[in-house]
Amino acid sequence: MAQKILVINPGSTSTKVAIFCDNEVCFDAEVRHPREIIDKYSTVMDQKSFRTEQVLSLIDESLKEGQPDIVVGRGGLLRAIPGGPYLINDEMIADLESAKYGAHPCNLGAMIARDLAAKWGVPAMIMDPVVTDEMDPVAKITGFPEITRRSVFHALSQRGVARTVAAKLGIEYEKGKFIVAHLGGGVSIGAHRNGRVVDVVNALDGEGPFSPERSGSLPVLPVLELLASGKFSYDELRKKVTSGSGLLGLLGTNDLREVEARIVAGDEEAKLVFEALAYNLSKYISSFVPVLMKEDSAKKPVTAIILTGGGAKSLRLVNAVEDMVGSIANVHVITGLEEMEVMGRGGLAVLRNELVPAEYFAAVSSEKTK
Repeated sequence: MAQKILVINPGSTSTKVAIFCDNEVCFDAEVRHPREIIDKYSTVMDQKSFRTEQVLSLIDESLKEGQPDIVVGRGGLLRAIPGGPYLINDEMIADLESAKYGAHPCNLGAMIARDLAAKWGVPAMIMDPVVTDEMDPVAKITGFPEITRRSVFHALSQRGVARTVAAKLGIEYEKGKFIVAHLGGGVSIGAHRNGRVVDVVNALDGEGPFSPERSGSLPVLPVLELLASGKFSYDELRKKVTSGSGLLGLLGTNDLREVEARIVAGDEEAKLVFEALAYNLSKYISSFVPVLMKEDSAKKPVTAIILTGGGAKSLRLVNAVEDMVGSIANVHVITGLEEMEVMGRGGLAVLRNELVPAEYFAAVSSEKTK
């Protein structure tokens, strides 16, 4: 009998759920959470019960055919750790609940997974969390001594699609050079060099292009002046930068489909903002070309540029970005269940004892969170 793996992936404005029967998808669904509902909750943790109920509602019919053998949640903001599977333990939950390393809906993945796994008496795990850290030391240094750059990105999605494209090209992922952009509610971009993600655009910390609901990189001094003016409290400004800016702040919507419909209807403002989105994405994608040349005596070209995530479903956006970066390398578009499939494969490998989950340990008390 096939083993069942329940996969839970909370994003900024949606929660994806899938059930894998061995390697086959036997159920998948996504529930979108309207901004007016999400905004009722003061913190990410306050959304836990709401999102858990949504997950149970989605899988209600599937549960009649038998409970899962393992539950895999999306890895959240934890201390920097190597990639791979981790069993969800008390220390992990404590770090997520306290938001010690940052607050994001992905933190709820492990929490919901553990609660549901306990309900059924099965294991709960995460796979390749967003804090997977393989950055070159030189990439972490900033010009401000008190701040060090962090590796926080869509590790699951990026590594999964990079391996998929490598296989299509007939090469090993570990021998290629890829620039991968995950286009979601936030945008992360990774420089994959010979199997390691040596630098990332960390959207969570405000880096990179603006996105459907994030501001992206901003001039520092105007931000400080805005904070000093008293127009926003720290919490208000943080929320605006992380979930009330980008397309949402500029056009009043975080839905690319609506923006495109407005462009077709002749909305010049929507057209300009859309062009700015494509321009910013292309600028940051291009910035990783020198990174991939580092430590490459042959200076081989970039193997491929890969676009994934919900934004990559927009043909207009893909074409606009490809027009600007296509001279660097061929652009590949991978959408669908890739992120979910990586988690599903990880859960199955653990059930089959092909992978042994590591144990998460909280950081020692002397460690400082940047």
